[in-house]
Amino acid sequence: MSETIQENKFVELSYKVIDQKSGETLVSVEYPIGYVHGMDCALDQSVTMELEGKKVGDVIEVPIDCNILYGPRDESLVFTDAIENVPEEYREVGITITMENAKGEPRNFIVTRMDDKTLTVDGNNPLCGRLVIFKLEVLQVRDATPEEIEVGGAIVEEPEIAGVRKVPIH
Repeated sequence: MSETIQENKFVELSYKVIDQKSGETLVSVEYPIGYVHGMDCALDQSVTMELEGKKVGDVIEVPIDCNILYGPRDESLVFTDAIENVPEEYREVGITITMENAKGEPRNFIVTRMDDKTLTVDGNNPLCGRLVIFKLEVLQVRDATPEEIEVGGAIVEEPEIAGVRKVPIH
């Protein structure tokens, strides 16, 4: 009998984020993500609720209003500057630039437009203002180890660095 997703089970998923209007895939994961069900994780609660009771091979689609998830789009987070004021390494559409506000809080901005004279960055989450569908496929369900339960996700073996071998990934 195949295991079902429930509290303290380690779950591995692949997923896509699909725009409801256009049907375009906006995001897809290259590598599966793993988490411990019932623990705080990066997935929205509406997604984890839909995963409850599912098993390997199941595919679910969960509609999400990204205004609720990420907040409404804020045009004050869009800036355009003269291209000569921007370092060369950031002059590419799609590049993420991390900047700090006056309080020292970091925020990611994505280069969204560029021409010969100007460059525009946007600090809004790229999914703001969209209605999307999270399409997830369950790849693995098993009992989580005590270590995975403690960190809420996968424990991945990494090369030893300064005496540390295991790195939590979640």
